[in-house]
Amino acid sequence: MADAFVTFAVRKLGDFLIQEVSLLTNLRDEVRWLRNELLFMQSFLKDAELKQSRDQRVQQWVFEINSIANDAVAILETYSFKAGKGDDGFASCPKACACICKKDTKFYKVSKEIQSLKQRIMDISRKRETYGITNINNNAGDGPSNRPNSQSAMVPTLRRTTSYVDGQDHIFVGFQDVVERLLSELLKAEPCRSVISIYGMGGLGKTTLARNLYISPDIVNSFHTRAWICVSQEYNTVDLLRYIIKSIQGCTKETLDLLERMTERDLEIYLRDLLKKRKYLVVVDDIWQREAWESLKRAFPDSKNGSRVIITTRKEDVAERADSRGFVHKLRFLSQEESWDLFCRKLLDVRAMTSTMERLAKDMVDKCGGLPLAIVVLSGLLSHKKGLGEWQKVKDRLWKNIEDDSFEISNILSLSYNDLSTALKQCFLYFGIFPEDQVLEAENIIRLWMAEGFIPNGEERMEDVAEGFLNELIRRSLVQAARTFWEKVTVCRVHDLLRDLVIQKALEVSFFDIYDPRKHSISSFCLRHSIHSQGKRYLSLDLSNFKLRSLMFLDPNFLKMGLIKFHNVFQHLYVLYLEIRVDNKSIVPDAIGSLYHLKFLRLRGIYDIPSSIGNLKNLQTLLVNDYGYSCQLPCETADLINLRHLVAPYSKPLKRIGKLTSLQVLKGIGCDQWKDVDPIDLVNLQ
Repeated sequence: MADAFVTFAVRKLGDFLIQEVSLLTNLRDEVRWLRNELLFMQSFLKDAELKQSRDQRVQQWVFEINSIANDAVAILETYSFKAGKGDDGFASCPKACACICKKDTKFYKVSKEIQSLKQRIMDISRKRETYGITNINNNAGDGPSNRPNSQSAMVPTLRRTTSYVDGQDHIFVGFQDVVERLLSELLKAEPCRSVISIYGMGGLGKTTLARNLYISPDIVNSFHTRAWICVSQEYNTVDLLRYIIKSIQGCTKETLDLLERMTERDLEIYLRDLLKKRKYLVVVDDIWQREAWESLKRAFPDSKNGSRVIITTRKEDVAERADSRGFVHKLRFLSQEESWDLFCRKLLDVRAMTSTMERLAKDMVDKCGGLPLAIVVLSGLLSHKKGLGEWQKVKDRLWKNIEDDSFEISNILSLSYNDLSTALKQCFLYFGIFPEDQVLEAENIIRLWMAEGFIPNGEERMEDVAEGFLNELIRRSLVQAARTFWEKVTVCRVHDLLRDLVIQKALEVSFFDIYDPRKHSISSFCLRHSIHSQGKRYLSLDLSNFKLRSLMFLDPNFLKMGLIKFHNVFQHLYVLYLEIRVDNKSIVPDAIGSLYHLKFLRLRGIYDIPSSIGNLKNLQTLLVNDYGYSCQLPCETADLINLRHLVAPYSKPLKRIGKLTSLQVLKGIGCDQWKDVDPIDLVNLQ
């Protein structure tokens, strides 16, 4: 993972040398020197990555290399942006002279900044010798991330199978009696509303058990009103009540406008009235505090019609005190036989396992202590290891982290993470940017990976390669398929414990940071910022020296896009993800056209988009109000020559849309608009 930033910088420097053919000779030499030096340093980074968790000095050395790589990309992008804004023609001799002078000035500034980077590189080269970081080539068998050319070897393998059949039933090995017992509690003739509480440690399968009960045909037939909410550690009662109401009543504009104006007390009364005459089942998933349930339960009326609530929690006291008349079930660990059965079900090729490999595997499975999540992740890891020698190496590395015969699930999770290639590590870490328990559209994750530069651009469509990456993470049991359609994953999620691992690893390598409104701080070293709440406060920080690549506003209460100073703070952005409150109907400022490098733009709660959007020539994905409300798209949208995905219900006809020859996905256009389009050049439309 440590070399991902440098790999990206080396590629950008190479592209820059190819594209800027008019560079002065000395500047070209400077850029080439910088590229070669980073390429040389890259060979030491893999060994440094293994050491940095144990050595603070090495950690600092790796950080400084990444910082130089990021600054190098930022310098070239600033130059490219300013060069792109230059005049196309020379109307007069004085104007021509002025342009030449400006160009020389830009060259001079770039050259000076690269000289500064050269000095920093020489400084850290000396530190490498001081820290004793050498290029050790003894990593064979340590996983794809440490093998030469692993990326080029991986892509065809990943593409052999692009579909994935959701196999959540694996979690119920040995639990069939539990399912039947809980179903009988939910369906029994008792008319009073009751609460069924399921509790146990993370990784035992509480959510999956509840989900299978929720979709059981008997439950669907008995409870015509059903809703599911995830609470998690940081919850907002108002948002939870709104979500339940929308799940039951739908998301019409009238409903949304009404809910936005309601207080918590209003929402509670509204939901009670909505449920009063219905037999309902509500799943309240992942409750951490008793206060969370207390703040919700008043909204669930007891109409003596057999309504039920299911609660899942890690806390015994939350489960025990949810309902004095309720039913409490503690999930148990799997027995040895059940653990082995689960492992074999998840192993991709059980027939290839020899008797010696089986003995090794049984030792490792026993160490999992009957925890289903640990077993399926271990199985996913060993499925990608061929032969006795590879399995022995996994066992040796696992045993190094186990002291006094004790086990922590983080050992297996970290081992599985370390086994990923650099590209897959980046893709996996990206899941941590989103809030806990959030389900994610597979298409959006794929488009974000593409915009970030994680997906190689070769002979195959990047979308196909990215889909292969997602399926690989699912096969390794690091990502869960939440929904499939015709054996293709459409919605996915990560388990809470794996998300904890992702955030830990992301902080180690400054991959992203999540804004903490309590401390009112965020890392200036991270390229990606995610804002889950209090977006207005985040924007009050001094962001002037940040060189962000991604800005993810996932704050449902964020109101004003005009607060964002696009032109002078976020000019290096590749990804801008804005979830603006729906009722606000924001208008995008003209300055958004200055985000020249933008590849992914998601805008929610938007009414109008300015014509300056036509400047975003690098844009690959444009998602506007993709939940249904129409917006105004300017005719300049047709100037987005690299646009691959356009999802935007828009009200104006776009007759020039046929110019978008790279377009692969078009969603939101009406039949009356399509009749005015000449599609003859839309040769890539999927």
